[in-house]
Amino acid sequence: MYDSVGSYAAPAYGTIFAGHFNESDRYVTRRPEGMNDCLLAYTVSGSGYFRTPSGERRCGAGDAALLRGGVPHEYGTSPGSRWNFIWAHFPELEEIRYFPREELTVAALGNRHLQRRVYRALRNVLRDSRERRSLWQQVCENELRGALLIMAERGRRRLDPRVEEILHELSAHMGETPRIEDIARSVGLSASRLSHLFKEETGLTLIGALNRMRIRQAALLIGHFGRTATEAAFDVGFRNYNHFAELFRRQTGVGPRDYRRLAERNAAESAIVLSDSPAEPLHFPPL
Repeated sequence: MYDSVGSYAAPAYGTIFAGHFNESDRYVTRRPEGMNDCLLAYTVSGSGYFRTPSGERRCGAGDAALLRGGVPHEYGTSPGSRWNFIWAHFPELEEIRYFPREELTVAALGNRHLQRRVYRALRNVLRDSRERRSLWQQVCENELRGALLIMAERGRRRLDPRVEEILHELSAHMGETPRIEDIARSVGLSASRLSHLFKEETGLTLIGALNRMRIRQAALLIGHFGRTATEAAFDVGFRNYNHFAELFRRQTGVGPRDYRRLAERNAAESAIVLSDSPAEPLHFPPL
């Protein structure tokens, strides 16, 4: 369900409010004097444009745009298109400092996982800003902060979107044994092209990246959740304990059982509240 531009009544600036438009190329908004608030807009489908004193930028599906406050601007649907976009006005938040000092930032979010996260954040802001429960403003701010940080991170990361999509899927299904042919098919590549691209982008093979994720997760399970080395190995997808132990030692510098002993000693020392000569704190090896 979309908002109607003709009947939408925006509250006064200086608070958080949001909407979801799906407009023809007759839609345009002009603010020659700018506005005090910032605007975050995510394009679901179609195409729109933003025009500021520094020039014009187009936004397509999967793009997020941040327009700073105080900037004269015009935005609307691109000629010959429709623009389906969800947006929020908000007073400037401290996360803006992670962005370049530009009037307008447009970030291609790339993989579907990040697109869904930003879309859901703005949907939550739209709903919560209208329901206005007791802490609605704080809840909305948290959603906006998360979306802004995702955008800012996209500006720093330069991985191919297909590689980012694969890394997300590997992380979400690390207990499974992937087939490179299936992964390649999911991103529209041949197995050989995918292997070359992934190694070029990350410096690791697919299996190498998956095993690194598995070892990190196993270390967390051993160090913070009380799992034994054997249990952790099975939890993250290893079926050969000796192979797991060798990779664990290579990545952390100690074997998984030694790592568990370190965790137990750390827990015991943390339980000592008073001591005339406190012990030197122990530290886990870096992952």
